[in-house]
Amino acid sequence: QVQLVESGGGLVQAGGSLRLSCAASGRTFSSYAMGWFRQAPGKEREFVAGINWTGGSTYYADSVKGRFTISRDNAKNTVYLQMNRLKPEDTAAYYCAAADSDYDLSRGNGSWGQGTQVTVSS
Repeated sequence: QVQLVESGGGLVQAGGSLRLSCAASGRTFSSYAMGWFRQAPGKEREFVAGINWTGGSTYYADSVKGRFTISRDNAKNTVYLQMNRLKPEDTAAYYCAAADSDYDLSRGNGSWGQGTQVTVSS
C-alpha cells in the first residue's frame, strides 16, 4: 500500500500557473504508474494526466493537453503537475493516484490522496 499527500493547490487568476505536488510513502514509489484526476462540484471525477513508472511515457486529457505537464522524481518519491494558462473550468479538487499499471490507473483502480483544491477566478 502507498500513502499519497497532495499539496500546492490554491486560488489563482485565469491565465496563471500552479504546480501541484504529490508525496508518496510506503511501497516502492518507482514501481507505480502515477496520475492526477480532478472533480468539480456536481461533476464526476475525471482523468487529467498520467505517467508511467519510468517517467518515459505521459498522457493527458484533451482538455489540458498543451497546458499541463506531469512529471515525477523517483528519488524524491514525488509526482508533479505543472498547470499553466489556467482557466476557470479547471476549478476542481485535484487528486493524486497510484496504480500498479497504466491500465489500472486509467480505470481509477489504485490508491488515492486526500485532494487539494484549485480555484481559478475569471
